[in-house]
Amino acid sequence: MQLEIRPDPAEVGRARRWARSRLAGSGIGADEPLAETLILLVSELVTNAVVHTGCPAVLRLSLPAASAESEAPVRLEVADTSDRAPVPRCVDGDQTGGRGLALVDGLADRWGWSPEGAGKRIWCELDRCAQPPEAATAFGGGASAYEGYEGLAYEAV
Repeated sequence: MQLEIRPDPAEVGRARRWARSRLAGSGIGADEPLAETLILLVSELVTNAVVHTGCPAVLRLSLPAASAESEAPVRLEVADTSDRAPVPRCVDGDQTGGRGLALVDGLADRWGWSPEGAGKRIWCELDRCAQPPEAATAFGGGASAYEGYEGLAYEAV
């Protein structure tokens, strides 16, 4: 499944709504921690694509069907046409941005990026059968979840 994303900040909300609508047939309940984590990851990766590249992007979800093997991971990818690689940067506790890929690193079971054509693809995977990471509850609470989070942050520049 995929969704074309325009380089407009309003697309982040549209991407979240689209991803939520795809959960029903996958056997993942909308109120499950896995679903909440997936929606947060969609927000972070689509925001990076929209804000930092200014290019159109494509959001892809791979949600194994409910009848599929329960260990199949959920995969999220965002491909854009910018050739600029994600670059790590340090963020102090007072800054309100710059923590997107640090959150992805903390919440996803696996993630990475690779060049794709003239652009790149950033991906992450969540294991369906695993317990949700503790960070999912810590960061799943909206804007206040960012308070006090310190460490290495990444920005797709």
